[in-house]
Amino acid sequence: MNRVPMPIRRKNRLRSLILLALIAAGSTLFAQSRKDAAPRYSAYLFAYFTGNSKAGEAIRFAVSADGYHFRALNGNQPIVASEKISTTGGVRDPHILRGAGGQTFYMVATDMVSANGWNSNRAMVLLRSKDLVHWSSSVVNIPETFKTFEKVNRVWAPQTIYDQEKKKYMIYWSMRAGDEPDVIYYAYANKDFTALETEPVPLFHNPHGTACIDGDIVFKDGKYYLFFKTEGNGNGIKIAVSDRLTGGYTLRDRYVQQTKDPVEGAGVFKLNDGSGYILMYDVYTKGRYQFTKTSDFEHFKVVDEEVSMNFHPRHGTVLPITKEEEARLTGKWLQPQAIITSVQAKEIRRNNIVFDTAGKKLYLPVLPGTALKRFDPEFIKLPGVTTIPSGPVDFSKGPVRYRVLINGRQTETFTVGLLQHHNPVLNGYYADPEILYAQKTKKFYIYPTSDGFTGWAGNYFKTFSSPDLVNWTDEGVILDLPTQVSWANRNAWAPCIIERKINGQYRYFYYYTAAQKIGVAVAGDPAGPFVDSGKPLIAQKPEGVKRGQEIDPDVFTDPQTGKSYLYWGNGYMAVAELGEDMISIRPGTVRVITPGKTFREGTYVFYRKGTYYFMWSENDTRSPNYRVRYGTAPTPLGPIHVPENNVVLEKSAAAGIYGTGHHSILQLPGTDRWYIVYHRFTYPSGIAMGEAAGYHREVCIDTLEFDADGNIRKVTPSHRGVGPVHLK
Repeated sequence: MNRVPMPIRRKNRLRSLILLALIAAGSTLFAQSRKDAAPRYSAYLFAYFTGNSKAGEAIRFAVSADGYHFRALNGNQPIVASEKISTTGGVRDPHILRGAGGQTFYMVATDMVSANGWNSNRAMVLLRSKDLVHWSSSVVNIPETFKTFEKVNRVWAPQTIYDQEKKKYMIYWSMRAGDEPDVIYYAYANKDFTALETEPVPLFHNPHGTACIDGDIVFKDGKYYLFFKTEGNGNGIKIAVSDRLTGGYTLRDRYVQQTKDPVEGAGVFKLNDGSGYILMYDVYTKGRYQFTKTSDFEHFKVVDEEVSMNFHPRHGTVLPITKEEEARLTGKWLQPQAIITSVQAKEIRRNNIVFDTAGKKLYLPVLPGTALKRFDPEFIKLPGVTTIPSGPVDFSKGPVRYRVLINGRQTETFTVGLLQHHNPVLNGYYADPEILYAQKTKKFYIYPTSDGFTGWAGNYFKTFSSPDLVNWTDEGVILDLPTQVSWANRNAWAPCIIERKINGQYRYFYYYTAAQKIGVAVAGDPAGPFVDSGKPLIAQKPEGVKRGQEIDPDVFTDPQTGKSYLYWGNGYMAVAELGEDMISIRPGTVRVITPGKTFREGTYVFYRKGTYYFMWSENDTRSPNYRVRYGTAPTPLGPIHVPENNVVLEKSAAAGIYGTGHHSILQLPGTDRWYIVYHRFTYPSGIAMGEAAGYHREVCIDTLEFDADGNIRKVTPSHRGVGPVHLK
């Protein structure tokens, strides 16, 4: 075939196409190389402070591999001394940001000691670092720097974001003068991030005319989302949205927190796996954090069950970090103890883990029935951290030795053992337990106070069922004050219950404390649902009583007469006969029968072999010396005789058990076998909690015995508890 010369114009066109293709391919390769060179975030850094004491008002760090399970660095101690970086000696609300180039990190915090008053601070702290380990700092005092704002009396919760248009770092915070509502302002930092180079300008104010604080701006899908806390008219988190960073925010006028409790300190971070965002916030009246997950900033799902921390944070922020950055942080500050105590296995009672720092021994209490031959404690996984052995291990022959290696440092060895104790019987914080054996279901039930809330602020009740006193099932919430009770929505405390068969049907009458009054709810099943009677049964003090509270009900039916009685009181013991309907008091039957100066609260009455036993708790539930005493009487109305040695249950310092009290008693049907069900401080950490131990309690069961004369023998509180009970 003859070759025909290609026209010059076609040659040039072909050359142009080839050149364009090469350029496009080069651009793609360059873009891909840039993409491959970009940092791949594989972990998270959490910057936070821990509380309103001066010791807690300092910047602390924690790390996580997945954004859900965090371990404190530096033993939960500050990573920089507050005295060196602030004017007040304390810093709060740290916000951490990766710089636009990816190599510099910026942190800002409130310069404040809360003990000086909530209107005492005037400044913020600016920090800068190249490696997340070494930080330089400076202080910006707003009234001193800007005379326009010389009357400002608080400068709160600063945060930083990079302004892509101005190529500068914008700092925004809430501020107020006098008694005016807090407004969120912004200004730009100078090049060195040591000062503000522009005067503060309002960024957002609450259109309702009330305060807005704790702003957190997140850029997503071309829009800026400003999360903030409302003040003065509901304490929750709302979102305002804008197309531009420095203004034009439109309020979405609804709360996004997934709790009815007050919250503050919203912090939003994107998950490294692309599955969405975490919105976390401080549930400050409950002393805990809540994590929620969202993909659209419209719908938020609580994921608290997936979250664990070995510290209690206050207002903080989370930064995605690379494997190298995480290794640098853990190499500097992570302690092997934080890894060996990071167990995540669902069979472990994590509240009750005991770590012997001197002996490097870890004791893991596990749930009944846990298989020991192949058990995996599930230590948290972090880049640069190795735990040997890993995976399931045979614990059936005793403790196992583990080695922990962090970033090439010297290996530390620990001994890990499993404990198959039965106390506490419920996994979590619960108190004031009432126990029932239900003839209808042939199961045992515990009705406790839901605990773990600062100042006993719980507002719902749960129940737990068991076939044998050892294996317990959570039956869920049986009465929720805010949604089911019209006359009270707070302080859900100390319930009691009784089973009655009426017209061939079992009925359950549930007496409970709410807002320092006593109510009653009724159900056809021991696990509910319960329906409140619609009004308090006991709402005022008995005649002649000036002090105390109307709390801690106890219900008792006299087997001799069939009459039912309600007992109650804090500081006094009162009794009244219940009506036939079990939801009313017979007029004229209220009496005060306080058994002496040792009586505080928590009455419990039972009958055995012709004697009526009256029991109560002495001292304050926040005291390690909270304990149980008893007396006897010939009738359900007294008079109560108090024996000389009448302490039934008290602390065992040798066993580390404290605050034993507010109990109930169980007689196994058809037998003379008895058990005492009580609460104690959470073990082992409760004794170090101070007054907070009084609302971090857990439920235990031990055997109750009598001597030949009918005296109650003193009970030794135990960790082992009681074995399985099976009724014929």
